[in-house]
Amino acid sequence: MIELENLTKRYGNLIAVDRLNCTIEPGKLYGFLGVNGAGKTTTMNMITGCLAPTEGSVTVCGENLFLNPVAAKRHIGYLPERPPLYPDLTVREYLSFVADAKGVSRTRRRKELTRVMEQVNILPVADKMIRNLSKGYWQRVGIAQAILGDPEILILDEPTASLDPRQIVEIRRLIRSLKGKHTILLSSHILSEVAELADVILILSEGKLVAMDSLAGLQADYLHTDTVKLTVRCSAARCESVLRKISGAQKVTVKECGSLTEAEVECPKGVDLRESIFFAFSELRCPILSMTLHEASLEEVFLTATRPEESSPLPRFKLAVGRTSQARRPAAPTKKPAERKTAAPTPLPDDPEEDDYKPLLGRKESK
Repeated sequence: MIELENLTKRYGNLIAVDRLNCTIEPGKLYGFLGVNGAGKTTTMNMITGCLAPTEGSVTVCGENLFLNPVAAKRHIGYLPERPPLYPDLTVREYLSFVADAKGVSRTRRRKELTRVMEQVNILPVADKMIRNLSKGYWQRVGIAQAILGDPEILILDEPTASLDPRQIVEIRRLIRSLKGKHTILLSSHILSEVAELADVILILSEGKLVAMDSLAGLQADYLHTDTVKLTVRCSAARCESVLRKISGAQKVTVKECGSLTEAEVECPKGVDLRESIFFAFSELRCPILSMTLHEASLEEVFLTATRPEESSPLPRFKLAVGRTSQARRPAAPTKKPAERKTAAPTPLPDDPEEDDYKPLLGRKESK
């Protein structure tokens, strides 16, 4: 569906995207994650043809985006972070303009506009000026222009940014309804949103693709332990003694809270210690009030995948060729230069004469 090969973007000595290689398969929803400046929006702009790369290529449905851009872009619908809407048009007028730009024939244009507006639920505001729409409807119109013409690929850059909680839920529901009918590339800073919607998660860090897999795959690759959390009615010392005897318990942490003890037990990934813990405490007639198996969240995976390298205590410097320079030795201390004594400025007279200002005013001095 989409092939990225050595995709690179440089701005002088700054490398925004560094030799990106990946394949986007049809019918799936891909979530792009990364801190600010990681290269998400730059990558999306290059995939849509809005930005030329410094190196590399993008192939969309078999068409090279840079050699045959018109044919390749017919397969793409794009929602930028700030939807390009015209506030002085109604929703219907704007979508009709977009349909004309996308080459939708006049014979099927009315039917296509109705289909799109029904799909994103904006028919009630079809004849309303765009400037009068709420932020939620503004985003819906942006998604409508992206799916107009029924492209195979949808690229959505921060579709829920600046929305209130109710609008976020509505837009997520809309994106979920598009899943399967289109191949979707979604970028977001909301980790729970990507975890909920995406089939495959891509994590970018400093312009490089550092991880690409399903959430379960990323959890298995980056985090190798699970945690059992429990609350027991017994002393902290007794609780810790019991838990440390359980086979598979790697790390035990306890905290006494009155007559109760809260405990966390780390165990190898895929090993469930809850049954062993239950029988160990039941033999001592110590009731367990709650016990859950906590699996690693996407937030923990993200922080692990994007953690800076700690091999060198000194900061690294990116070069234009995409390599990392060696840490420099600190310069030898230099002698502090001797302080120069400067004369105090001459104060202005209390009542300066007009002649004192003649040079400043550009006048000729009297001879």
